[in-house]
Amino acid sequence: MSSEQNTPERLAESLTKASVIPLEAVPAQMLKVSLSGSMMQITLRQRSTGLYADIWLGQTAVLSGVLCQNLTWLVRDQAAGLPGDFTFVDTKGLQNPDSTGLGSRFMLMYYERWPS
Repeated sequence: MSSEQNTPERLAESLTKASVIPLEAVPAQMLKVSLSGSMMQITLRQRSTGLYADIWLGQTAVLSGVLCQNLTWLVRDQAAGLPGDFTFVDTKGLQNPDSTGLGSRFMLMYYERWPS
């Protein structure tokens, strides 16, 4: 997402149309979800330096080792090949996500930003 588009207002508007991805409060997890008509696999790993994500579209690794931060898009660019983007939202403040609050305090949101 370009800096011009990544305003708080734009983010808030996007999140009102976003889907919540269900997560568990565990330090490592892998889930497969159907989003935008595509099967995606998301792997999350808690490390001492933060929470990191890998994202697959079908059998293709699209992103690997992306640091998850509050209100920051993970994909950021349509050229990555995904039909949309993901972000974490801290429902109780402005902290970056950690595994202890996944699915409750820290919600993973998906927004179909690039319609097919």
